[in-house]
Amino acid sequence: MANNEAKTNAQFEQTIGECRALFEKKLHDYGASWRILRPESLTDQLFIKAKRIRSLEIKKESLVGEGIRPEFIALINYGIVGLIQLERGFSDTVDITNDEAMVLYDQHAQEALELMKRKNHDYDEAWRSMRVSSYTDFILTKIERIKEIEDLQGGTLVSEGIDANYMDIINYAVFGAIKLKE
Repeated sequence: MANNEAKTNAQFEQTIGECRALFEKKLHDYGASWRILRPESLTDQLFIKAKRIRSLEIKKESLVGEGIRPEFIALINYGIVGLIQLERGFSDTVDITNDEAMVLYDQHAQEALELMKRKNHDYDEAWRSMRVSSYTDFILTKIERIKEIEDLQGGTLVSEGIDANYMDIINYAVFGAIKLKE
């Protein structure tokens, strides 16, 4: 494995670890309250976060004192929530324990890591030469695709499913979080 790929893998795992720690703290405070989110609401939550990143990139100023990197962290965690919701469906009540939520979180975070490793190998670390604003635009594009797939009730002809778009959102957001920390 090339040295850069090893560095990327370590940075990805460190960033996911940071996201996981925040997710676990929020589980403590709120439980798995996100279990009630229907797919369209989750998509809108992702949209709000990505739109805020783009707004901050353009305006270069935050009036609420939070920067861009925390929004990438939120996109990662909501992307993982999206994968859990796709797998389990939404619920009218909180129907899983915090421990069960963490097991599901870890499973989907690991899947995202494995996908990133495969793609990063094939794309040869191209993400390192990209602008953070491109990650934002790609995430917004993925969200628009999810909206279309939801409107089609999953009846696509040739496209990847919602899960693949969530995975890409997670990975682009991890890259954004890494670059903003460097």
